[in-house]
Amino acid sequence: MSTELRRLRNYIDGEFRDAADGRTTDVVNPATGEAYATAPLSGQADVDAAMAAAAAAFPAWRDQTPAERQKALLKIADAFEERAEELIAAEVENTGKPIGLTRSEEIPPMVDQIRFFAGAARMLEGRAAGEYMEGLTSIVRREPVGVCAQVAPWNYPMMMAVWKFAPALAAGNTVVLKPSDTTPASTVLIAEIIGSIVPKGVFNVICGDRDSGRAMVEHPVPAMASITGSVRAGISVAESAAKDVKRVHLELGGKAPVVVFEDTDMAKAVEDISVAGFFNAGQDCTAATRVLVQESIHDEFVAALAKAAADTKTGMPDDEDVLYGPLNNPNQLKQVTGFIERLPAHAKVESGGHRVGDKGYFYAPTVVSGLKQDDEIIQNEVFGPVITVQSFSDEAQAVEWANGVEYALASSVWTKDHSRAMRMAKVLDFGCVWINTHIPLVAEMPHGGFKKSGYGKDLSAYGFDDYTRIKHVMTSIEG
Repeated sequence: MSTELRRLRNYIDGEFRDAADGRTTDVVNPATGEAYATAPLSGQADVDAAMAAAAAAFPAWRDQTPAERQKALLKIADAFEERAEELIAAEVENTGKPIGLTRSEEIPPMVDQIRFFAGAARMLEGRAAGEYMEGLTSIVRREPVGVCAQVAPWNYPMMMAVWKFAPALAAGNTVVLKPSDTTPASTVLIAEIIGSIVPKGVFNVICGDRDSGRAMVEHPVPAMASITGSVRAGISVAESAAKDVKRVHLELGGKAPVVVFEDTDMAKAVEDISVAGFFNAGQDCTAATRVLVQESIHDEFVAALAKAAADTKTGMPDDEDVLYGPLNNPNQLKQVTGFIERLPAHAKVESGGHRVGDKGYFYAPTVVSGLKQDDEIIQNEVFGPVITVQSFSDEAQAVEWANGVEYALASSVWTKDHSRAMRMAKVLDFGCVWINTHIPLVAEMPHGGFKKSGYGKDLSAYGFDDYTRIKHVMTSIEG
């Protein structure tokens, strides 16, 4: 007996709609491997409608006072708290994440981040006026850019939606947001929540696939395209946006080095690194997945990390003992499996290295040692619960290897030597350097990388500024 699938819909101009041509795609719960809903497979007509709605709503939203936009965002934050259990349920179906960790690790920071940007809404100001030429006064205005086309990823669909819409709305922009085709459920619920608070057209959600996202980025209406996703997707967005000189905000892949020196507190380092590497099934561009350990403690560290991996549990969302759930989709399971299957002969799987069960997309916490700098698994992003370990001889080699990848999003250094920590923080070519910790984020501090990890910042005043433009106004004060 078949179970009827739940019907998700686009949210355009204040109302829920099916795709104009009626096309849909199944949405699968990765913990079970079974479809639980259908979502629109949006085409050009749907994108046109959403962009038209956002463009029509922009002048009035732009012209609201910062205090009015702040009030709306604060209401959104309150509504997220009030409807937290609904958001958690939708996200767990999206991703298969543990219920308890979704409640404790995602809802509070999301609400805090919305409230942070509610405050930032009232900081939409330029520099003070002044006379830089006789008889003329210059004023700098900071303004919203306009309609923003935003594409969120599947690893944190709910939180990444917040990182997109909160600074954009706070600055006075209107939004067309597309979730991943595998994780639309929580974003559709977010549309319902936000739509009850802001005027119609200010916030719109388009469900769909890669082609739907491409149509959004290529559309002539948006002034800015923002994506969190793979390097491949980021390059495609940048190429498309270049054709009509759109602004682009890219938060792409990562391959975070975790540099462990011999004087570190090993027990703390192993515990924290294993959690930061395996949390969310390693599906985090800042995950602690590439560990470099000083050779004098390498063997001891690897043994301890392998034990930590063996003690780490993956399983169903309602299991309170699990650290993480499944990989998001069959393609991701295939990608992670492929990295392990293609390991060179000199590599050694210390723990894990296999799928867990035959239902859903679970993968065992895995530690791989004996690797060389040019190995595929060192150079490329796995995006799964896999931690690699290399042995380095001295500080110079650690820096060379840490920086020796195409990604530059996040990193960490583990040492009791303050001077060494400061030297490493200076030379590590990454957008974030954590010292004796890995992965904490706060709304007040920027998140974003260099090189192929993209450009632009999420969170913080810097992230808010990315959704604004600068205008110079000069006026004569004579006669």
